[in-house]
Amino acid sequence: MITKEIVKELVEAYLKDTDYQLQTLEIDKDMNILVEVDRLGAVDVEFCAALNRYLVEHLGDEDYSLEVGSVSITAPFISMIQYHKHLGDPVEVLADGKKWHGQLVSVDEDTFAVETKKETVTFRYDGIAYIKYDLKI
Repeated sequence: MITKEIVKELVEAYLKDTDYQLQTLEIDKDMNILVEVDRLGAVDVEFCAALNRYLVEHLGDEDYSLEVGSVSITAPFISMIQYHKHLGDPVEVLADGKKWHGQLVSVDEDTFAVETKKETVTFRYDGIAYIKYDLKI
């Protein structure tokens, strides 16, 4: 039987000596498996295809659907890799019921800062609803 733990172990073994990190692993009741990876550089489609083949080889003949890819550019950030990857890029932040649009200008262990047209705003990671790449700026 395919479990989340088994898939996670396989993915982590494949990623071990790479600069890729597992970002998302989901398995629903219909055995649709979603694996999303990311790294500071661009995510290579061939790398994702190779990871997909590796998983298919190791998961056996059970009935499942598998999707391997990178984190969507429009999805909220889920890891520090995304903050560092998008340093200098336009972002949208939702905090305290208000949206800020600006450029991600700094990232550290506890906070990040966004430069808007009027000011630079510093946020704590645990004080926001989300941050994501802003395609509208």
